[in-house]
Amino acid sequence: MTGAEVQASRVTGAEAQVTGAPGEGTAAGGEWAAEARRLARERDAVILAHNYQAPEIQDVADHVGDSLALSRLAARSTASVIVFAGVYFMAETAKILAPDRTVLIPEARAGCSLADGITAEQVREWKAQYPGAAVVAYVNTSAEVKAESDLCCTSANAAQVVASVPEEREVLFLPDQFLGAHVRRVTGRANLRVWAGECHVHAGISPADLRRKAHDIIGANPGAELFIHPECGCSTAALWQAGEGDLPAGRTRVLSTGGMLAAARTTKAPAVLVATETGMLHQLRRANPAVRWEAANPGAVCRYMKMTTPAALLRCLREGVTEVTVDPAVAARARRAVEAMVTTGAK
Repeated sequence: MTGAEVQASRVTGAEAQVTGAPGEGTAAGGEWAAEARRLARERDAVILAHNYQAPEIQDVADHVGDSLALSRLAARSTASVIVFAGVYFMAETAKILAPDRTVLIPEARAGCSLADGITAEQVREWKAQYPGAAVVAYVNTSAEVKAESDLCCTSANAAQVVASVPEEREVLFLPDQFLGAHVRRVTGRANLRVWAGECHVHAGISPADLRRKAHDIIGANPGAELFIHPECGCSTAALWQAGEGDLPAGRTRVLSTGGMLAAARTTKAPAVLVATETGMLHQLRRANPAVRWEAANPGAVCRYMKMTTPAALLRCLREGVTEVTVDPAVAARARRAVEAMVTTGAK
């Protein structure tokens, strides 16, 4: 299935529903997980799951991580089949990086409000307004948008990618306005123009919500820390509040989900307030169970990420559905930008 076909059939907005409750159509308890692993072995498949997936999906996956880590894993995987438990642009990115592999997504309707916020035609129009500018696309974009871009990035390496562009060259950063503001703050780059897009989940974590919850957590746990994803609408305000003393200076950190996980392993804080999609809490609690991990907004749940259920994953592995395809011409144009993302910051 191509990105255009998915876009035409995708259920969006209030119509989007989480399909199949955990365990629906599956064996009880851990039996479904054993069955999933057996089917994956038979199909010579590797299961990749994003940090925002439901805990039961994360636990059955071969690898769990952020977009950058999973892209790198897809690029070097030797498995015949890549099963991507995430949203559609992630599976497309895997296909761009591994064109000779079969890439499957358990739920083809799992879209992304941020990726849907800009089209390839809009990118072309924006480029025409600023001839010679470098286009840096966040990974949360369609294959067609990536094909119109010079470089791709994730939240983990966005500042590094932008910094790689010569200082005198203007940069068009898309599509997330909050990540763009974070990159501008980190790099100090004045010639960075930012598209006005947003993730509906992260934008919903407001500065007021963060401040109120932070005061509650810090009051009960002196020394508590704050981990804030740069897609959050509260990230810039949080750093300002930290500077003003309203939030703990030095303990308020803007981090990608991969950065959160790395920090989780070493933190000595008694509690950490986390501003991102709530699925991330599962990995953080596993990394450091001694810490009290709290969501800044318990309602920050991506309905698209949660569309992948045990039933959907088992069907994917049994029937080989849904296969993700990218037009070869589009993939060829997008590959250079995506490969730059994968290599930037790699150790």
